[in-house]
Amino acid sequence: MLYIEILGNLPEMARDEAKAMLELAGGRIAGQDYLFLKIDADEGAFPYLNRLGLAHEYGMLLVEANSIEELLQKARDVDWPIKGTFKVDTETMANCRHDVLDLPRKLGAVIHAKGFRVNLSKPDTLVRVYCGEKLYAGIRLRFFDPKDFESRKAHHRPFFRPISLHPRVSRALVNLTKAKREILDPMMGAGGILMEAGLLGLKVYGVDIRPEMVEGAEMNLRHYGIRDYELKLGDATKLEELFPGKKFEAVATDPPYGTSATLAGRKRDELYEKVLESIYGVLEEGSRLAIAFPASFDGEAEAEKVGFKLVGKYYQRVHKSLERYFYVFEKP
Repeated sequence: MLYIEILGNLPEMARDEAKAMLELAGGRIAGQDYLFLKIDADEGAFPYLNRLGLAHEYGMLLVEANSIEELLQKARDVDWPIKGTFKVDTETMANCRHDVLDLPRKLGAVIHAKGFRVNLSKPDTLVRVYCGEKLYAGIRLRFFDPKDFESRKAHHRPFFRPISLHPRVSRALVNLTKAKREILDPMMGAGGILMEAGLLGLKVYGVDIRPEMVEGAEMNLRHYGIRDYELKLGDATKLEELFPGKKFEAVATDPPYGTSATLAGRKRDELYEKVLESIYGVLEEGSRLAIAFPASFDGEAEAEKVGFKLVGKYYQRVHKSLERYFYVFEKP
């Protein structure tokens, strides 16, 4: 059994991102306790779990208990897969029902009695205890360092545009499509979604109607070592003309929300409707589109008119003048 600790800013989206990756890996979510997911999967899932954007960490789940006494008793019977030294670290979630103040010391003593050495400053193995409705203990296998994602935020890129999704969210949109080979962003802007997809080893296709964006996106992709890409200057409402005969495995995009300049002088809602039709035309059957729309646009109704089926919908308030939904649609 494994565990994933998801992030709390978009928890439903984070859970569904994990679910999408587990479906590719042949695993499943076996239970949830606040931001803690119990995962029924083996090490074959690691390459897919390593793709996660909206996760804090994942690891091996070894103990689940209803009380501190039960956790300590079960811990005595566990064959702890500790390499080198260890440290016990407690995560007290918002729904924690147990007094875990002294638990790291008590659990550390149980594990130490099995012959393992403690190192509180630089342990080789981190034993993680989560407190929610229940108590869970395991070994951390992968920590998703925020600095890695922060290094790809808009102001760190060679081609800089301030309006851009956070790299973690871009990564999640890619993963929610369940793409394994390739992805298209038909309104790519500076290429943030394509960067995250390219770093996952996918071939990336991008389109933008503005020449400076096509040049800038290429600059950003190359800066982060991505070479397997195809970028085109063109109109997102005419994708079948841009890619004749091509059907894509997945599409993810964050369309511009605002001014007539960013919308190439067209009415926003009309543009969105035509883009949805255009994407539907180039998407493989059974494949997914992940897309963001401002809350004032009924993305669900318009996509269903085109023929899409809703798979997921996630609300985000960015600031007082911008509320949006992230949608995941499937082409039946």
